[in-house]
Amino acid sequence: MPRFSANISMLFGEVPFLDRFAAAATAGFQGVEFLFPYEYQAQELVDRLGKNKLAQVLFNLPAGDWAAGERGIACQPERRGEFQDGVGLALEYAAALGCPQLNCLAGIPIGVSAEAAQATLVANLKFAAEALQRTHIRLLLEPINTRDVRGFFVSNSQHALAVMNEVNSSNLWLQFDVYHMQVMEGDLAVSIGKNIGRISHFQIADNPGRHEPGTGEINFPYLLSLIDSLGYDGWIGCEYKPATTTAAGLKWLSEVRSPGRSASEASS
Repeated sequence: MPRFSANISMLFGEVPFLDRFAAAATAGFQGVEFLFPYEYQAQELVDRLGKNKLAQVLFNLPAGDWAAGERGIACQPERRGEFQDGVGLALEYAAALGCPQLNCLAGIPIGVSAEAAQATLVANLKFAAEALQRTHIRLLLEPINTRDVRGFFVSNSQHALAVMNEVNSSNLWLQFDVYHMQVMEGDLAVSIGKNIGRISHFQIADNPGRHEPGTGEINFPYLLSLIDSLGYDGWIGCEYKPATTTAAGLKWLSEVRSPGRSASEASS
């Protein structure tokens, strides 16, 4: 089965952020991802990764003022300079953390036509894909559902793939979030099977509620087995909101990976 990483922006919220690295390792995870590293010194994060023998799997390019509701700036024409500066900053952190891939959030176009937003996004992705490729880091593009993030510009896999085709870079990949795509389009197995060669990272949460697998309608044992059978050998990020505590909700992991084993054993 593929490897599972803990998204510590959402998991282990019972402890402060920097303590979540140890919590993830204790739970048996060998990789972590999170939204952003930028409020911390890179060396501080490097130390936590090393101490807990964790791989840094993924984080996002700078996405504007998150607290104010911004969810990316890549489609905003007047912020291209800010976007390019953000690519440089992300590369500095990626180099320090040994992170092999960075995700781009397209954002919510405000006061701009769909055509201008598309052209800006394509230009920004071309810039970022080339910059990342020079240091052998993959660039990802993630569609986000518009129920949770109203107005998000790239909200389904078809649009994401169309943007990728227009960018026409060998260094631009799809980040497939199972939760977001279940909300927006369903037909998960067909979509994954059709596009597996262009997917570099998965994230998972159940629907409704965005809680751990097994709490909603998605058949994760089937879906994860399918992903494995398609030859995917990357990471699957556990990006969900625990229904109670993180530890209490990890039973699904041991059941998916190997019935009868503990969550710690199953994720190692």
